[in-house]
Amino acid sequence: MGSKSNRSRRYTEEFKRDAVALVRSSGRTVTEVAREIGVSAEGLRNWVKQDTTDRGQGSPGELTSAEREELRRLRRQNREQAETIEVLRKAAVFFAKESDR
Repeated sequence: MGSKSNRSRRYTEEFKRDAVALVRSSGRTVTEVAREIGVSAEGLRNWVKQDTTDRGQGSPGELTSAEREELRRLRRQNREQAETIEVLRKAAVFFAKESDR
């Protein structure tokens, strides 16, 4: 087995777009193109699939990149609001106890 880095490589959106375009225009398999440009075949396959979805040609229920980003943003916002609510709840309990003294 080859050694792998513990950190995953990050590729720019432009690189991903170009890689997907190469797959679509070359007539070669995803595996061949992935080997040529030095990325994992599974990663490139995922980029092609996401691009298909973003073009409106994906399976029903699949999220576009914009929808995925909005979902991430809303989940982060929800988590932050839940943390704020918890802090306010604890503060209300604290001040309620203080006012009873």
